[in-house]
Amino acid sequence: MKKILFTHVLTGLFAMVAFHSFALAQGPEPAAYKLPRTVVSEALNMERKYIHVKVSKIAYLEMGQGKPVIYIHGNPTSSYLWRNVMPYAAKDHRNIAIDLIGMGASEKPDIAYSFADHYRYVSGFIDALGLKQVTLVGHDWGAALAWEYARRNPGNVSGLVFMEGVLPPGFPVPSYDAMGKDMGDMFRGFKDPDQGRQMVIDNNMFVEQVLPSMVNRKLGDEAMKAYRAPYLSKASRKPVLAWPREVPIGGSPASSVKVLNGIGDFMGKTQMPVLLVYADPGVILPPAAVPWYVNKIAHLETAFVGQGLHFIQEDQPEATGLAIADWLRRHP
Repeated sequence: MKKILFTHVLTGLFAMVAFHSFALAQGPEPAAYKLPRTVVSEALNMERKYIHVKVSKIAYLEMGQGKPVIYIHGNPTSSYLWRNVMPYAAKDHRNIAIDLIGMGASEKPDIAYSFADHYRYVSGFIDALGLKQVTLVGHDWGAALAWEYARRNPGNVSGLVFMEGVLPPGFPVPSYDAMGKDMGDMFRGFKDPDQGRQMVIDNNMFVEQVLPSMVNRKLGDEAMKAYRAPYLSKASRKPVLAWPREVPIGGSPASSVKVLNGIGDFMGKTQMPVLLVYADPGVILPPAAVPWYVNKIAHLETAFVGQGLHFIQEDQPEATGLAIADWLRRHP
C-alpha cells in the first residue's frame, strides 16, 4: 500500500466529519500543532492478567483499588493504549483495561468479530469479574461498546467517559459520497472481499499506516512493537478487518445502524454523569463536534486536553488521565 494511501486516510476522515456533521471552519494549521510535544513513556509496567469468558481467555491490565473503572479500546489497539492514562485514577479506583476478544493478548476464537460478538465478550468480562457500579471509559469502537453496555445495563453503570468515538452524529454515515472521495473509496475497499483482505490482512494497513498517522508524535519502536504483536500473522488480523466493515454506511450493515441509532436515542435520555474528552484537531470528534453532545446529553462535562489526533492517549496521556481522575473525584 503506497504511502499516499494512509495520508488519504487522515485527510479523508477530516473531510468526512466536516462534510457530514459539523462543517468545520477552513483556515491555517491549528495552533495546537505548534505546541511542544509531551514526552510519552512507551514502557508497559503492568502485568497482564487473564480470565475465561465464554470459551476464550480475555487479557486485561489492572491497577489500584476501589470502585471499578473499565477502559475499552478500539481498532487496532489494545489495553496497552491506556498504560499511561490508568495510573491517575488508581489511587481511589480499581482500574481495568480489557483486550477485546481477538485483539491484544486475548484469544482469537473462530467468530465473525462483529460488534455483537465484542459486546457479548465485554458484557461477559464484566460479569466474570463480578464488577458492580462500573464507570466505563471508551475510545473509537470502544466508546460505542461502552455506550451500548450503559444503554442495556443502566443499573450497573455509575458514569461514562468517551473520546474519539464511533458514535452519532458522525455515524451512521448516509453514503460513501458523504465521506468524501478518498475516504469513500477507502471504505469501499475495506468492504470489498478482495481489496479489504489485501489492505488489512496482507498489508496490515491499520497497524502499519493508519495508527501511526493518527498520532501527533512519532511512535517509537517499543510502541510499534506492542501494537504489532497481536497481528504478526495474516490469520491474526481478522478482527482488524471486521471493524471497518462494521461501520454503517448507506444503511449497511443494518445491525450497526440499529446500535448507533439506539445509542443516539439513549444519549438524549440518560441521567448518568458523562465526561467527553477531546483534543485539537482530533479526527472523528473534533472541537466543532462538542456542542452537539453538550446539547444532547443532560449531565455532560467536557475536558479539552490539548493537541492530539485520533489516538489522544498517545498524544496527551497525562492530561487525559488527570481529566478522568478529577471527574471521578467529583462524581463519587
